Amino acid sequence: MAVQNAMTSDFLHSAYGGESLAHMRYLTWAKIAEKEGFKNIARLFEAIAYAELVHANNHFREIDGEMADATVTAGGVFGNGKTVDNLQGAINGELHEVEQMYPVYLNTAEFQGEKGAQRSFHFALEAEKIHADMFAKAQECAKEGKDMEFTSVHICPVCGHTILDDAPDNCPVCGAKKEMYKEF
Repeated sequence: MAVQNAMTSDFLHSAYGGESLAHMRYLTWAKIAEKEGFKNIARLFEAIAYAELVHANNHFREIDGEMADATVTAGGVFGNGKTVDNLQGAINGELHEVEQMYPVYLNTAEFQGEKGAQRSFHFALEAEKIHADMFAKAQECAKEGKDMEFTSVHICPVCGHTILDDAPDNCPVCGAKKEMYKEF
């Protein structure tokens, strides 16, 4: 196992489980948004689902694929399954990660000198801040019965950085080149 400290390992397992479930939940919610006529909100859910997969893969790599019980945090199905309610569930989950989960996990990894875990938690934390904001903007539109307006969503496959329309020349979180970004 690459991680030497039990607490950091537990946090990586927890984060892996949470990110894996967020990935699947967002894919499900994308289909609901599509059915409700929110084509771009559906694309946003699909793109951010990919970012959550990037985070899950980063966490999984740090635990060397060791599978133990993963405690799952936050999120869950929210409300009656309408896009506006699903967006609230997404906002709640992202804010939990930004305000509570990842700051503690990152601080612990730093304290324990777990460099790989630090990187993985930092990448996820920075992306989740963006996701919470994007989901809030999407919810504002959906509440008005409107879809979001953008041409594409770009996701960094290294850290999950997410941006609408045009990818930057270099990822502001991990430095990956523009050509690496996945477009939705």
